[in-house]
Amino acid sequence: MEATELVALGSIVASGLTIGLGSIGPALGEGRALAQALSSIAQQPDESNTITRTLFVGMAMIESTAIYCFVIAVILLFANPFWNHFTQS
Repeated sequence: MEATELVALGSIVASGLTIGLGSIGPALGEGRALAQALSSIAQQPDESNTITRTLFVGMAMIESTAIYCFVIAVILLFANPFWNHFTQS
């Protein structure tokens, strides 16, 4: 295999691992946050508006981690910073 093929293969594998492993944590975090919010709403129905608003803000913060992983995977696939180094050789 040539160097360009190795860089392409490494980029594909790294982007797959990035999005695969990087989405496990946010998925578990969102599930736990939702379960806790539903439990809190069941205990205090009067505070459901406050709990829901705080839940949505927390979900957005948790989801940003998965979005960052997706951005890194897309950069590795389509705008790889190492690609120019190996194609110029």
